[in-house]
Amino acid sequence: MIAAPRPQAVTRHHDGRIHVYLPADSSVFGPLEPAAVFRPLTGDEVVESAVRPDLERAVYTTLNGVVCLDRAGAPVWASEFAPRSEERHGHRPGCAYSLDGRTVWVYRPDAMAGRGRSDQWVVHDADTGQILARHEPGTAGHGAAHHVHPVDGGIHLDIGEGQDGSVVLRATIGADGEVEFVRYPWSDRCLVDVAPDGEHFMTVDHDQADVAFHRHPGGEALRTLSVEDFGHDPDGTYVEWCGGYLTPDTAVVALGGETEDGAGEWFRHVVVDVRTGVVAGELGADVANPYAVRPLGDGSWLGPGEDGHPVRHLCPPGMTARLG
Repeated sequence: MIAAPRPQAVTRHHDGRIHVYLPADSSVFGPLEPAAVFRPLTGDEVVESAVRPDLERAVYTTLNGVVCLDRAGAPVWASEFAPRSEERHGHRPGCAYSLDGRTVWVYRPDAMAGRGRSDQWVVHDADTGQILARHEPGTAGHGAAHHVHPVDGGIHLDIGEGQDGSVVLRATIGADGEVEFVRYPWSDRCLVDVAPDGEHFMTVDHDQADVAFHRHPGGEALRTLSVEDFGHDPDGTYVEWCGGYLTPDTAVVALGGETEDGAGEWFRHVVVDVRTGVVAGELGADVANPYAVRPLGDGSWLGPGEDGHPVRHLCPPGMTARLG
């Protein structure tokens, strides 16, 4: 039997292994030590990975398949993407475990891989690898991000189609085991994060002009903040497709632009009240890559470490307190 879900795990790939961290399962701040380590099969180049809630198994994707491992590194099951793709770039298969650990969700960018005219979103039995459901969204994405709803267990998928925009899907498994796939009615918004209480989710305009917060599950926009709302000129500033929820009611919005001399880019991570739109201040993350900052939903966030292990930071208490 699979144990009850634990705080959301984070995986990182370095030293040829998959390192698993449980940042919200500890009072530790600073560099984190892995709670589990999995060794991929010899010769496999890991694209993305996910870990079962009890940390006893992990799955990872390569350009041509998905593999499930146990803690000892032995393969439990594997599924190849046929036919094998000769394309090395432009397609990144992704994977995620469900909230209860019973299913594995795999995004296959088959169109860009040269396997067909549409991508596939495939649901596997986590124990056997058996395919339970398969959905063709009619997209031609380069990659996609899974977001597991922390309360109802639904799975959101954001498929990035490059200059053609972004498609957001939601899937749920009914009591009868049937999977329902729903496509949100937009192609110009990128899903960034789901609130830790599951009440709403965050998107960024594909053209990077604003950030919005939507009611779950319908997707109605509750609040939209433009670049101007943050006090910046939209001709020189944009919203990055990253950030996320710092707490259920506060979010980190990443802003960027070119430096005055035009030699590089600047990035700022701003903390905003989702309910009112009030800006509390900047997170103070000194990073070259804005995607290296990952808010955890419990008032803390992850940043990069020099040795490849993530570093957990606590948001200054006064910042969120100012938002009431």
